[in-house]
Amino acid sequence: MLIDFFLHLKERGLPVSTREYLTLLEGLRARVCGHDTESFYYFARACLIKDEALFDRFDRAFGEYFKGIEALPGLEADLPEDWLRAAVRRHLSDAERARLEKLGWDRLMDEFRKRLEEQKARHQGGSKWIGTGGSSPFGNSGFHPEGIRVGGPSAGNRTAVKVWDQREFRNLDDSVELGTRNIKVALRRLRRFARSGAAEELDLDGTIAATARNAGWLDLLMRPERHNAVKVLLFLDVGGSMDDHIRVCEELFSACRTEFKHLEHYYFHNCVYESVWRDGARRHTERIPLSDVIHRYGPDYKLIFVGDATMSPYEILHPHGSVEHMNAEPGAAWLRRLLDAYPAAAWLNPEPERLWPYRKSIEIVRDMLGDRMYPLTLSGLAQATARLNRRH
Repeated sequence: MLIDFFLHLKERGLPVSTREYLTLLEGLRARVCGHDTESFYYFARACLIKDEALFDRFDRAFGEYFKGIEALPGLEADLPEDWLRAAVRRHLSDAERARLEKLGWDRLMDEFRKRLEEQKARHQGGSKWIGTGGSSPFGNSGFHPEGIRVGGPSAGNRTAVKVWDQREFRNLDDSVELGTRNIKVALRRLRRFARSGAAEELDLDGTIAATARNAGWLDLLMRPERHNAVKVLLFLDVGGSMDDHIRVCEELFSACRTEFKHLEHYYFHNCVYESVWRDGARRHTERIPLSDVIHRYGPDYKLIFVGDATMSPYEILHPHGSVEHMNAEPGAAWLRRLLDAYPAAAWLNPEPERLWPYRKSIEIVRDMLGDRMYPLTLSGLAQATARLNRRH
């Protein structure tokens, strides 16, 4: 089984060696890691992958190979109690879901404070306390049309307006090989060439003209090399619902890194707030104030957002509306500051355009952008680049 896993990693372009594979086998024989796939994942990554930039590619290859496997065959697995509890969470019928009531922001936060003060033990199921399963607006692994997710994984409903949990977001892989060159071709419409730097390139036309003027005596003329002078400021939404669009976003990111010499990128989650980050592994400790970004890069940069704009409207319009922290100003205030600083701006949305009318948050962001939101398709890229090339 593990020989096939080793060969699978090599097929996915990961530089794993036989020596590293033998180290992995020695560790398994010595029971260094546990029996579950999560323990094996971390141990295998430590043994086989030496470059952090390859972690994301390893994640994808590991997920492909071990999809649906809970434990390594031949070893006795200890199933965590939390797994069993989440597996038996209550499934609500459509009629039961329709009867659940959205509390509204103020009442939701007030009720959450009361639960924190009153609750003394863990709860499973039910409709009131902070727990797992059930239909309470507080907890995880259940359902409520508008609630606060506390710990644990998302049940996939995407209705949480706040998340009380420390989540890890990964960076996009900028070395992804594109399945098509069309994205690069579309982005080339943004190019604007200029010559700068040392004169190192032969100016053939100038040389011919100068030689002719010198009655045939060769007069070599040089000129600076031509470079793409377009400057791009790229903001990428990662985590949460954007996990569904990782592949297409990585393809776009790879194309941008190839096509634009002057490219600056930052990550955010759902909506931009007072700070952004460059590295998901250090996003809690090395955040960059958004005001510094605005002051650092001039208005000649073209501003491009990439995100599904799918979130609670509170995250855009309400102070403290972020799912992850208590933001003093609404996301809309920071979004406006960026749009004021960079007149040439566009938003690329990987969500299918047919779904946009059903997302209130998309309508809000689209209005703020002045209808400069485009689908992340070849047609949408063509429209976005044409808009960004207009004079403002």
